[in-house]
Amino acid sequence: MVVFGAGAHAGKANDTLTYASDNEVENVSPYHNNMREGVVLAAMAWDTLLYRDTKTGELKPQLATAWKWESPTALLVTLRQGVTFHNGDKFTADDVAYTFNVVTGPDAKIATRQNTDWIKGVDKVSDYEVRIHLKTPFPAALEYLAGPTPIYPAAYFTKVGLEGFSKAPVGSGPYKITSVVPGQGVTMVKNTAYFKDSPLGQPKIGTVKFTVIRDPEARMAQLMTGAVDWIWRVPADQADSLKAAPNLSVLSGETMRVGFISINNNGTTPEAAPFKDPRVRQALNYAINRKGLADSLVRGGSQPVYAPCFRTQFGCDTSKVQQYEYNPAKAKALLAEAGYPNGFDTALWAYREREYAEAMIGDLRKVGIRARLHFVQYPALRTELRAGRAPLTFQAWGSFSINDASAFVGNFFKGGPDDTAKDPQVIALMQTADATVDKAERKAKYAQALQRISTQAMWAPLFSYSTNYAFTSDLKFEAQPDELPRFFQASWK
Repeated sequence: MVVFGAGAHAGKANDTLTYASDNEVENVSPYHNNMREGVVLAAMAWDTLLYRDTKTGELKPQLATAWKWESPTALLVTLRQGVTFHNGDKFTADDVAYTFNVVTGPDAKIATRQNTDWIKGVDKVSDYEVRIHLKTPFPAALEYLAGPTPIYPAAYFTKVGLEGFSKAPVGSGPYKITSVVPGQGVTMVKNTAYFKDSPLGQPKIGTVKFTVIRDPEARMAQLMTGAVDWIWRVPADQADSLKAAPNLSVLSGETMRVGFISINNNGTTPEAAPFKDPRVRQALNYAINRKGLADSLVRGGSQPVYAPCFRTQFGCDTSKVQQYEYNPAKAKALLAEAGYPNGFDTALWAYREREYAEAMIGDLRKVGIRARLHFVQYPALRTELRAGRAPLTFQAWGSFSINDASAFVGNFFKGGPDDTAKDPQVIALMQTADATVDKAERKAKYAQALQRISTQAMWAPLFSYSTNYAFTSDLKFEAQPDELPRFFQASWK
């Protein structure tokens, strides 16, 4: 456990909001991590070209003031004048062109390539106008420009490089990052020069601190003593008990985050070898009690999920998806049919909600899949998965809050580094679905892909998450289904 900056400095009296989470980003640069904590920091310190209104769903101008499709693969964007980065540099077309051309370059080494791999390149048309060229038509492009595509200051990034940027990042957003301490946390102060027409509104709280407290009991204890002001991912039992605590508020609700077990379909290690057989993968799917997990552990509106997408996302048509009911007897029969009447030993890697992972391991053991738990930090899990050494991983995905199936099923089944199946048929379907302008055809292709993923049991999608937030009752905070806490809109009561 590490506690950073918590204690005497938190709270309304000091105009300092301290929020705690269980994970930290490996790099504070938004394109160089793919964790939710990074999404939160990105929304605080950086701006995007467009903004998705959380209440109306409407796309609004942010760093862009206008946009126009010149063709299915060319988007002309007019940029806002009068915006400055935190270091005083003026925002211009050079920054947009630099950001997108660098992060889509072959040497970018970014962690979120799926969010920009639809961009072919960006031309500067004038000081406040750019043309974004797409590789192929990509109907979800505007969604991405309103989400995980922040704009960097070109001159500063060029000067300091990624290493310097990660230690002293600069954006144009409502908060300036003033301190980054690896393993501990990030400090941000209100950007008093934030542009007045931003759809985000003006920041209200003077200082916001992100701190890492890995142990859930310790996080709750710190909240109750006032050392931190806000925590999330509170286990359901703890959330219930906190509702009775004086001076604390608790919010709960289902989010678009989905928990899943990835399966090494290609058997690239001895422990993964059984999973080459689709009957074994189906057995795993029948062995997991999704409803039990949702009702008993996750709670708060959590529902079983059978496809790698969330039901509100465009293209998440699950009408042809096979739903694996909890059936241990059928799982055992399938394992026996596949040549494993006595089961086998394997490994499950996980980085969050250890109690969920342990419950899944319990279900698997009941049918003979004896999985050992490797509980590690997320970057270590990702390394093992991408190297093909992790037979099974328990993960969660929030789609960067993008309400389009391309942000979920496309990330994991389009042949990228996190695709543990690399099925040619699904890859081809996804390539077509992501690039098809016709909505009906697009939906049909996603539906076909989701059907094949489920019948071949390439994964075990599990349940939607409900997130429990607990915070000091001094704080005015609104939770959103997209699981992005917007501290720049929070205020003291």
